[in-house]
Formats: sequence, structure tokens, C-alpha cells
Amino acid sequence: MPRHDASELAIRLGREAEAVCRHYLSSGQRTGRYWLVGDVQNTPGRSMFVRLTGPESGKGAAGKWSDMATGEHGDLLDVIREALGLADFKDVAEEARRFLALPHPEPAKTRAPTDSTSGAAPGSPEASRRLFAMAQPIHGTLAAIYLNRRAITTLEGTTALRYHPRCYYRPNEHAPTEIRPAMVAAVTDLTGHQTGAHRTWLAPDGSGKAPVETPRRAMGDLLGHAVRFGNAGVVLAAGEGIETVMSPRQVLPKMPMLAALSAAHLAAILFPPTLRRLYVLRDRDPAGEGARDRLVARAASLGIEAISLTPLRGDFNDDLRRHGADALGAALKDQLHPEDVRRFMEG
Repeated sequence: MPRHDASELAIRLGREAEAVCRHYLSSGQRTGRYWLVGDVQNTPGRSMFVRLTGPESGKGAAGKWSDMATGEHGDLLDVIREALGLADFKDVAEEARRFLALPHPEPAKTRAPTDSTSGAAPGSPEASRRLFAMAQPIHGTLAAIYLNRRAITTLEGTTALRYHPRCYYRPNEHAPTEIRPAMVAAVTDLTGHQTGAHRTWLAPDGSGKAPVETPRRAMGDLLGHAVRFGNAGVVLAAGEGIETVMSPRQVLPKMPMLAALSAAHLAAILFPPTLRRLYVLRDRDPAGEGARDRLVARAASLGIEAISLTPLRGDFNDDLRRHGADALGAALKDQLHPEDVRRFMEG
């Protein structure tokens, strides 16, 4: 097939990116402007993300995807090929044309509940800002109890976290909306402008996450942005999950840190112009290691020193809960640059 024909097919598929994902990557789900799934073979998970919006071609085009666990990337023609196990590109093109000829109704819109984000498009940055504005400070709430149960007891510098006692949860587009308590985190850009929000729905007693299929969800514009704890200067620590990042903060409360919310987004965080040393808070899983490698390579290309901090167990919250803050502090001290030991642990 001529290259221009393949490009035209990819563009047409990109215009229907969400419908393509729902059909060929049905194990995933929409999160903000992306479709998250385990891999291009439609395995459940969150290490691969597909852009659902963007220009028709070039950088950031709709339909482009990356798998942070493997480093693979491509367009929606590649998704069709891998999902169906097609070897001949003629078969891929034929399947793409067949799909494009089908009627594709607009995805069902989640009705905005009357209490919160009415007037803003569901999942939009504006809706995320309204949700966060309606939530209350975290201290003394069920969200604080939840964090305490995770051995996170020092909540210094956590203005990015709030609590909503009646946050709406919808299991899927066909199910009725439920009301559950949630920890709400603000996702911000380098200037502090809120671009999105992350929700962790909680059990009624704060003993853990809510007993639902997807107790964590994000909304808004996420790529490159993060949940931030402290203002980054020359030093910054970055990790995936909120609890993972807040665990080292129990012993390094003055070190600026951020939670990118997934391996895919960790690899894509934007660097402050003042940054000179980046600590990458590893998760011990394939997606986490892939994200670390890409982030370290990006930092090195800009002259930023990148140092991986490695937990003993699956992640730093596992270490904190299993071994305690003193042991976690000792393990981190051995991995930090001597300047930062003096600045953040002994100062």
C-alpha cells in the first residue's frame, strides 16, 4: 500500500480514536484525554496509553500510542494489526476500512451531577477545577484516616490533596451513578495552574480504597503534569502514585516531590527550568522500570542528573508499612546525593 494511503487511513482512524479503542482495546478505559490499557494485545492494565484527541498528524496526533512497559509505540493501524494478529498489511487496511464503514455513535456522555461540575464538560480541566474547589482540606477527614492506615501520618505540604464526602462514581457508561467518599488531588502544570484532578474513592471507614473495580481515576489534561508536593527548585523527586510519593516525604518532608499518577505519565513529566537533580522513585514492576528508563534518558539529554531510588519491596509505601519510617529513612539516606542528605535530612 502506498505510504499516503496508510497515512490517510491512520488519520481517519484517529478521528474515531475512542471508538477504535472501545472496539479493539476493550479491556481498557478512558481516562481524561487518553485510553489506558495493558498493552496493544488488549491485556488489562494501564501501561499503554492512546491519545484520543490532538492534531491529525505529527507530534501528539490523535490515535498515537505508547507502551511504557515495553517502549513500543505506533498508531491505530498497529493496534488493529496486533489486536487481530494480522501479518499482511493488506488485511490490516481491509479491516480498517471495514471498521470505518460501520456506524459509530457518540460515546455516552456522563451526565454531570447537579452538585458539582454542571456547566463544564465531563472529564474536562474545568470540571476538574470545579470538583477540587468543592472538596475540603484533608486534615481531620476520612482521607487523612485512609492515609494514616497506609502509615502516612505527616501531612505537611499536602494542599494538593482534599476530601469530598459525596464524590460521584460510575462503574461504566451503562451503570447508574453511585455516591462515595473520595480523596481528590489537584493535577497542576509547572506554573501551578490546575489542569486535572485525580480521585481515590474510599471505603466508608477509611480502612482502604472503595470496593469497586477502578477506585482510582483521573480527569482533565494530565500529560506532562502532576500532583505536586512542594515547589521544585534544583532538586525534585518524582514517582507514580500519590501514596508512593508521600511515603518518602515522611522522612524527607522538605524535598519537593510529584506524583505523575501512572508509569506512562511519569515518563512524560515536564521539567522545571531550574532543575539540576532528579530522583526517580521506582516501582518494582515492568511498567515502572520502563518509565524510569525513559525519564532518566530524557533528563540526561537535558543535562539533569537523574538518580533512581529503589524500594526494598514493590514500592515505597510497601517499605514504609512493612519496615517503618526509620528504616525507610536509612535506606533512602544511602541512595541520596551527599548534598541532599545534608540539605533534606540533616539540615
